[in-house]
Amino acid sequence: MKKIATQVILSAVLIFGSVGITQAQKNKIRYADSLMKVEKNYKTASTLYQQAYAKKPKMETATKVAESYDELRDYDNSYMWWKTAIGYEETSPKVYASFLRSAELSGNLNEAKALLTAKEYSSADSAAVQELLAKRPFYTPIPGLRKVKLEPMSALNSEGSDFTYVKDANGNVYFTSDRGGEFVDKMPGIRIDGRNKIFSEAKQDNTGREYFSVYRQDSTGVISEMISNVPNTYNFGDPYYAKEAGLMFYSVTRGITKEKKNRNVEVSPEIYYSTLNESGQLEGFYPVPFNDSTGYSVMHPFVDEEAKRLYFTSDMPDSLAMGGYDLYYAEYDENMTFGPAINLGPEVNTAGDESHAFRRGNKFYFSSTGHKGMGSMDVFVADYSETAFSNVKNMGTPINSIADDFAYRELDNKEIYLSSNRKGGVGLDDLYQIADLYKAFLARVIDCEGLIISDSYLATLTDKTQGGTVQTYRNGDGTLRSELEPESDFNITISKPGYFSVTDDAISTKGFEGDTIKREYKLIPIPYQLPVYVDIIYYDLDKFKIRDDAKPALDKLGQLMNQYTFLDLLVSSHTDSRASDEYNIRLSNDRAKAVTEYMAQHNISADRIRLEWFGEQNLVNDCGNGKPCSESAHQLNRRSELLLEAFPDPSKSYEIPEELKNLDYCNPEAIMDLIQKELRAIPTIYFDFDKSMLRSADKLELERTAVMLNRMPNLMLFIGGHTDQRGSNDYNEKLSEKRSEVVMEYLKKRGVEENRMDYEWFGETQPVHDCNAVTCTEAMHQLNRRTELKLGKIHSSTPVGRKK
Repeated sequence: MKKIATQVILSAVLIFGSVGITQAQKNKIRYADSLMKVEKNYKTASTLYQQAYAKKPKMETATKVAESYDELRDYDNSYMWWKTAIGYEETSPKVYASFLRSAELSGNLNEAKALLTAKEYSSADSAAVQELLAKRPFYTPIPGLRKVKLEPMSALNSEGSDFTYVKDANGNVYFTSDRGGEFVDKMPGIRIDGRNKIFSEAKQDNTGREYFSVYRQDSTGVISEMISNVPNTYNFGDPYYAKEAGLMFYSVTRGITKEKKNRNVEVSPEIYYSTLNESGQLEGFYPVPFNDSTGYSVMHPFVDEEAKRLYFTSDMPDSLAMGGYDLYYAEYDENMTFGPAINLGPEVNTAGDESHAFRRGNKFYFSSTGHKGMGSMDVFVADYSETAFSNVKNMGTPINSIADDFAYRELDNKEIYLSSNRKGGVGLDDLYQIADLYKAFLARVIDCEGLIISDSYLATLTDKTQGGTVQTYRNGDGTLRSELEPESDFNITISKPGYFSVTDDAISTKGFEGDTIKREYKLIPIPYQLPVYVDIIYYDLDKFKIRDDAKPALDKLGQLMNQYTFLDLLVSSHTDSRASDEYNIRLSNDRAKAVTEYMAQHNISADRIRLEWFGEQNLVNDCGNGKPCSESAHQLNRRSELLLEAFPDPSKSYEIPEELKNLDYCNPEAIMDLIQKELRAIPTIYFDFDKSMLRSADKLELERTAVMLNRMPNLMLFIGGHTDQRGSNDYNEKLSEKRSEVVMEYLKKRGVEENRMDYEWFGETQPVHDCNAVTCTEAMHQLNRRTELKLGKIHSSTPVGRKK
C-alpha cells in the first residue's frame, strides 16, 4: 500500500506531501498524537483533539488543539485555544509564552497582556509571567530596505492557499492553489484495506484540503486548472517558467505503489520540467537527476538562465546541510544536463528552513525561518556573485510580517510579487503584488568648499502630483534622504539663515527605472550689501536739481534695478566747502532726495533707495574753507555717489535670481562683473598726442573708479598704459609708463591703497588699430593712446606694483 508523507516548511502553502495512510487507534488522543507526530496530519488531529476536549475538557487536550492550529498556521484558532489553556490552574509558564506568541501573531497582544496581568498566579509562576510581560515577546518590526505597498491579487486569491506567481512569454499567469475546498474528516471505524490503513484520493491529510495544483490565468482573465503530465500526481505546484528554454519547471508529489514489506514508505516532492507550448499546455515530463521521492524532498524550482543554474529547496542528507530544509543549486548546460547539487553554505542556510530562491542582478532573495526575522518565515536578500553569497539582510516591513512571507519574485517588466499568509488576506495564503515601489531620494547638501553641511538647515520636499509634504531625514553622514511615491513630480526647497535658498523643481519618479534619485545642492552664503556698481552725478553751485548730464547715469540705474530686483541703491550726497556747514547739510539732503524723486519715474520705490548726506564733510580734494580752488575742483565736490548694492537687507532670505542662475555665487565678484560689464563701469582713459596729462573728463571717470575701489575693498585694479604707433619704440614705452603712473597717482590721492593697484606699460605693442598695416585716421590713433583699467579679485598670490 502507498503512503505519501507530509514535508513541512512552516506554512500550509509549503506543505507538499501527505496523501495519508494512518493506523487507527481506539483512543482518540493517542490516535491524534500519532497523526501529529508521525503522519503530520494536523487537520484530522485537530478535529479529533476537539472531539476529545468536548467529551472531557482538560488543559493538556486544549494545548494539543492549540498546537495543531499552530502547525496549520491558523493563528486565530490557535489563540482561542491557548486562551482556553491558560484558564486552568495547572498552566505553566511555557503555556503562557505560547499564548503570548499566538496573541501577537493573531493581533491580540494587548488583550492577552491584560488577561495575564489580571490573572492570579503561584509565587513561582508570577515571576516568570512578569518577565514575559516585561518584554515584547516575539515580533520585532524591522525597517524595510525599501518602502513598498503590497496589494492583494484579488483576481487570483481564493479562500484556500494561493502562492507562487510566474508569467510565460505570452503573458499567461501561473500559480499554485488548493481552491477545491475542504473535506470533513472522521475517525475511521472500519478497516479500509484490511490493515487498518486509510488513504484519501481526494485531499491532503495534513490540511484536509484539496491537493495543490497549478492554475493558469490567460490574457482574458479566465482561470483554469492545469493537469500534470507526471503519472499519479497528487500535489502539483511551484511553477517557474524558463523563458529562453521554453520550459516550465514545477514540483510534484506522486503516489507510489510499493511491495507489501515497504507499504509504509513516505513519498516526498520532486522537481520535473516540461515544454510549455504556445497554448500554455505542458508537453512531456522530465525529472531532474537528484530527485529521490522516497529519501528526501526536492522542490521550489527557480531557473537562473543567465548563470545556467537551477536553484531548489531540499532536506537531502548532505555533509554541508545545516538542518531542516536548505537551498541548493545545480548547474546545467544547453542540453539540460545537470551537474551535482551544491549546498549554498552557511551564509544562506541555517539550522532552520530556507526556501524559494530567486536572483535578480547582484541580489539573491530567499525565505527563511533561521535567520533573524519578524515572523515565522521572512524574505531575505543577500549580495550575489558567481562564487559567493554575502551580507544577508531581512527585507523588513512591509514585505515581511509577523506571519509567513515567501516566494518573492521580480518579473522582467519590473513587476514584483510575494506570497504571504499575513492577517487581512482572503484565504489561507494569498498572492500580493508589491506595487508602487517607492524610490529613494538621496541628496548631498554642500558648502562652497564641497563639504557636506552638518549643521541645521530646513529642507521642504513637496509631492506636486499627490499633494502634501514628504518627510525628509538626515543620515549619519549628513546626507539628506527621503522616500518618493512612484509616478510623481516633486519640488524641494532647502534654506538656511544667511544662505541662498535652493529650489529644485525637476525631481520626478515618472519613468525613473533606478532605485535612487541622487542630487547635490550647494548652499552659498548670501553676500549681503555687496557693492556691484558705482557712479557719480554732479550738481551746479547751490543747486539740487538733476542736471541733464546726470540723467543718463540715473536712467541706467533705473533700468538695471527693474531688471534685477535684488539690487538697491545707496545715495551719498555732498557739497563743496562754500556756504555754512548747516546750509550744506540741508543742501546735500535735498540732492539725495532729488535722486529718489527722479528714480520714481522708473517705478523704483523709495524703500529701495537708502539716503546719506554729508554736506562738506567729505571733500575729494584740498578745497576746504578759504582755500583757493578752481571751479572744476569745486565741481568734483558737488556730487552724489550712487552705489548699487546686491542683496541689501541682511534680515531677508534670498533665492539665487533666475536670471543669474549660471553664475558662481561662491565668487560674489561674479555678480559684480556681470553688472559692470553690462554698464561698462570701468573706464578707459584717453590722452592727447604725446601727452601724459589727464583730461578733465577723464578725471571724472577716475573719481568714479576711486569711489568704486574704496567701496569694494576686495578688488584689485590692473592698469595698462599704451601709445599710438608714432614715435620710436623706446620713446613710446616710456610714454606708456608715464600714462600708467599718472592714473595710479591720481587714484592714490583719492584714497586707493597702492598695494591694490598693479600697473604695466606696453608702448605701441598692443594697438587697437594696427596703423603700421593700414592708414589710420586721427580718431583711430586716439583709440591707441589710452590707459586701460581692469578690476580683479585680490588673492594672496596677486603681484602688485609696477612691471613691464
